[in-house]
Amino acid sequence: METCSCDTFVALPPATVGNGIIFGKNSDRLCDEVQEVVYFPAAVHDNPREHLQCTYIEIDQVPETYAVVLSRPAWLWGAEMGANEHGVCIGNEAVWGREEVCDEEALLGMDLVRLGLERADTAEKALNVIVDLLEKYGQGENCSESTMVFSYHNSFLIADRNEAWILETAGKYWAAEKVREGVRNISNQLSITIKIDREHPDMRNYAKQKGWWDGKKEFDFAATYFYLDTAKMMISPGRYCEGYKLLNKHKGSITFETMMEILRDKPSGINMEGEFLTTASMVSILPQDSSLPCIHFFTGTPDPERSIFKPFIFVPNIPPLLDTSSPTFALEDPVKKKPRFQFKPDRRHPLYQKHQQALEIIDKKEEKAKTLLDNMRKLEKELFKEMESILQNKHLDVDKVVNLFPQCAKDEIRIYKSNISP
Repeated sequence: METCSCDTFVALPPATVGNGIIFGKNSDRLCDEVQEVVYFPAAVHDNPREHLQCTYIEIDQVPETYAVVLSRPAWLWGAEMGANEHGVCIGNEAVWGREEVCDEEALLGMDLVRLGLERADTAEKALNVIVDLLEKYGQGENCSESTMVFSYHNSFLIADRNEAWILETAGKYWAAEKVREGVRNISNQLSITIKIDREHPDMRNYAKQKGWWDGKKEFDFAATYFYLDTAKMMISPGRYCEGYKLLNKHKGSITFETMMEILRDKPSGINMEGEFLTTASMVSILPQDSSLPCIHFFTGTPDPERSIFKPFIFVPNIPPLLDTSSPTFALEDPVKKKPRFQFKPDRRHPLYQKHQQALEIIDKKEEKAKTLLDNMRKLEKELFKEMESILQNKHLDVDKVVNLFPQCAKDEIRIYKSNISP
């Protein structure tokens, strides 16, 4: 399963420069899957009987939901990664283990990412939301837009301005580890061992009943629920170990640009190529000073090395992100009609389409490729300087920021158009 997962990272003081937390994730999915970046405003839901349609199932709605920005596979309701107006960020990973994956329709791990963001204003509250929903509705079913079922359990990295949590699951059972300082990453394997800060009340009893733990030796979650010698976990080849090495290499000097460099790293396998590739990336700056805005960067396109990280800041009245939003198909969508996935519609959004054309030029025309990549990096550097100025000067021009991400997407498309034309 090493070929089909993602990587999520967090760095906290004193590993970071300044008093802030840096969150980052690469979403590694099937190479032809489109990922969109979308915004949903905060909402009040007055009807106590209102239900919410997630990817496959309906669940009870809550009285209030927070504004969220999401990077998600365009065919589903949930998200691979995202943030909310309170500075909570979540990314999830596919994990497998001894517990069988449910083959009935339930909540996807990606649904749980969005639900955690919509319903919680701190990282620990998001953890509470996810485990409560896991207990009530379960997790499972197909996680790809295909008749070939691809399903898994989930792990989550949840961060806010003050702390981070690792939440790892096996069916409805789970363990959580609080991250107070330093660095931490998750990939496609369970990684919580003996440091367990919270857990499902029946997690250990269930392991005993299954014969996975004798009840005597020290309880190790990953060793018990996963096929892994945890003593070798940090030295075995694989993206979890490689990600850990990259974080520790930069420990004490990690900035948002450092996190982007890690996500762009191809030799480690973090920036994935092949049938499963990095289809989208996200990096967030979460200042501990609440007077400063959180800044969230999204690519919305594959391969972060050949994409632009575009900033998003929560302010009132943000318009729809049209250039990174995929077409919708209403009730005719093959995800909503049973039997599901009988055909695959074209879900490419405007930015994705132009980026694809640009990649063809990069791959085939060396001289044009250099000009194109130089222009991309120039725009990105200008955006970084602008964001650093906001954080240093503690001044936010709300009228300008409201269109920040949409304008960045338009500027990126303009670069591609100018290089695509003969």
